[in-house]
This record gives sequence, structure tokens and C-alpha cells, in this order.
Amino acid sequence: MTPQQIALVRSSFAQLAPIADSAASLFYAHLFHRDPSLRALFRGDMAHQGRRLMEMIGWAVERLDRPDALMPALHTLGARHAGYGVLDRHYATVGAALLQTLQAGLGSAFTSELRAAWVTMYDVVAGAMQAGERAARAQPAAAAA
Repeated sequence: MTPQQIALVRSSFAQLAPIADSAASLFYAHLFHRDPSLRALFRGDMAHQGRRLMEMIGWAVERLDRPDALMPALHTLGARHAGYGVLDRHYATVGAALLQTLQAGLGSAFTSELRAAWVTMYDVVAGAMQAGERAARAQPAAAAA
């Protein structure tokens, strides 16, 4: 990501902070509308899950300019998500729900330039998580060989 894209993502995410709980609820509403089968992957209190989601996004946003700190944690997160039943195809649905949520939460401030920055950010995050997921799924096969 370019420094300008990182700055755009950070400043727009900060704008969502006052409505973080609502943004998280809206995200899950968009996600489950796009793919109702994903609801089965979530157990427990969705408000708590939403807070964790927003914290994780915030954590990643803060480390976008420090890939050495970001990538290993995203690989681990992806491996953990593989254990929850997350599949590669789910990442596109999550990305679309995220963009839809950002559009709703930021309104006219969600410009094409900001959208492109968030797409790049999500591609980085999702790609790293998918790499971690693939590594986790391959590990048992490698151990058995």
C-alpha cells in the first residue's frame, strides 16, 4: 500500500470509531444477507463478535506500514479461521460486505479513491489470512506424509 492509501484508510477508520458498534452490526447484516450460510460459522454474542471485528480491523489498520508486524499475525489469524470453517470463497463475501458497510457508514466521504485504498487494504489482509489458512490446512497432510 502507498503511504497515501494508508493515510486514507486510517483517517476513514477513525471516522467510524464513534459508530463502531453500529458499523459492526451493519457489517454482519450485509454479510448474512449476501450469504446466509455464513451465520452458522458464528456462535455466541454477536455484539461481542462485532467489537472483536472492529478491534481487529483497527489493529491491522495501525500496522499497515509495518508488514513485519502485520503479516505473521494475519497468517495466524487465517489459520485459526480455517478451524472455524472459513473457506477461500468466503473472503470475497466478507470484502463486499466490508465495502458496503464503509459506504453506508462514511456516506459521501467514501470516494472512489478511498474505496480503492480499502480494496487494497482488504486484499493485503485477506491474502495474508488465506496464506495462513492454506498453510494450516496443508500442515496435517504434510505431517501424515
